[in-house]
Amino acid sequence: MYQLGWFSTGRGEGSKGLLRTVQENIQTGEINARVQFVFCSRERGETGATDAYLKMAENYGIPLVSLSYRRFKEGRPDMDVRGNLAPWRLEYDREVMAKLKSFHPDLCILAGYMLIVGPEMCTRYKMINLHPAAPGGPAGTWREVIWKLIEEKAESTGVMMHLVIPELDKGPAVTYCKFPIRGEPFDRHWDEIRGQDVAEIKKTQGEDNPLFKLIRRCGYVRELPLIVATIKGFSGGRVSISDDRQVKDAHGSTISGYDLTAEIDEAVKDQLLR
Repeated sequence: MYQLGWFSTGRGEGSKGLLRTVQENIQTGEINARVQFVFCSRERGETGATDAYLKMAENYGIPLVSLSYRRFKEGRPDMDVRGNLAPWRLEYDREVMAKLKSFHPDLCILAGYMLIVGPEMCTRYKMINLHPAAPGGPAGTWREVIWKLIEEKAESTGVMMHLVIPELDKGPAVTYCKFPIRGEPFDRHWDEIRGQDVAEIKKTQGEDNPLFKLIRRCGYVRELPLIVATIKGFSGGRVSISDDRQVKDAHGSTISGYDLTAEIDEAVKDQLLR
């Protein structure tokens, strides 16, 4: 059976929802895989939300490993003077890998994991992470991505899972879906801001801007279905990552990401009608 490693900080309902949905799909047989372990970068007693997350993982019977990055850090900076990961961060990753040495996952999912993964860890494991843009789209957080799309007057966007490599957010697309942000119901909101400066929109409306909210909604509803479909694709052999970190299709050919747009559109169509 396909073996998954699950990395999270367990900060709240989003992290719980990701694990719950994947575990439910495993239990019903929709996903032919097993979560081999859950690693959490917080420990019991740090926050109520994390305690609830850890309890849920235990209730599923999943082996649980924790190491508090806050306690490990002890007030030291995240970056050194050259902007690289500070020594404690690399030491933390080594300690995590030592705790996980008995596990041998086929694929690791970063599911609300709020730490930058250092080069040694992403070399040890095949790890994928969610990014709120299509391949070739803007970098940054989902907020930064949406403002950039509006600034560039983009025609489309999407969501992707990308390979985690030592260069932050530079890994190749593994799976993705796309959707247009033109046509109805988008056009009337584009018309509302025609000729306006994006900086002024940020200042006066911020995230309440109707176009911003609509792009976010259309991306957000696709995130969880994409993660589930990605895991299905890996466990079913439709997509894989080679030892030299190339994304492959079912025939072993190198691809520039596995397009799941049709599958994700079908999965979210009812949500977008609400």
